[in-house]
Order: sequence, then structure tokens, then C-alpha cells
Amino acid sequence: MPFVSKRPKALSDLQQIWAYIAEDNPVNATKFLEQVDEKLKKLAESPFIGRQRNELFEGLRSFSIGRYIAYYIPLTQGIDLVRILHGSRDLGETEFF
Repeated sequence: MPFVSKRPKALSDLQQIWAYIAEDNPVNATKFLEQVDEKLKKLAESPFIGRQRNELFEGLRSFSIGRYIAYYIPLTQGIDLVRILHGSRDLGETEFF
């Protein structure tokens, strides 16, 4: 069964996303993260459908989830989620690892 591994920066990103949305509506924040988890599980089933992002890091891929972009590395049995960032974010100064 495919699995999703989440790196510490990805976990921090998810916590920050929840906190931002929860400022207006904690219930919606929780629902959104549940939707993200479901999409990540689906992505883990077909990890090579995301866009290659070798310009950022060799082997890195990205996949859009609403207004956010999941950055991950495909694994034999799933994905390794590196970051999840807002789609409008400038990646020039972003640390992925």
C-alpha cells in the first residue's frame, strides 16, 4: 500500500496553513488539511504524475492542491513530501531541505 512520508518542513508548512485558515474558521482549516491528506494519498498511488522540478532539486516533483503546491520525491511505495507551499510564493529564497 502506498504511503506518504512527511519531512519536518512539510509538517511545519501544514501547521502554518492550518493556523492561517483557522484564524477565520478552524473547522474549515481542519477540513482543508483532511482534503490535502486525501490528495497526497492519491498522489502516492501514482507519484510520477506530478511535474518534474529538477531545476529546484534533482528528483523533486510538484503537484497542485488547490492554491498550494506539494513538492515531493517519488519513492518505490509512495512519496516523500518535502514542502507544501502557497502557489504564489516566490521560490527563489525557499529552503527545501
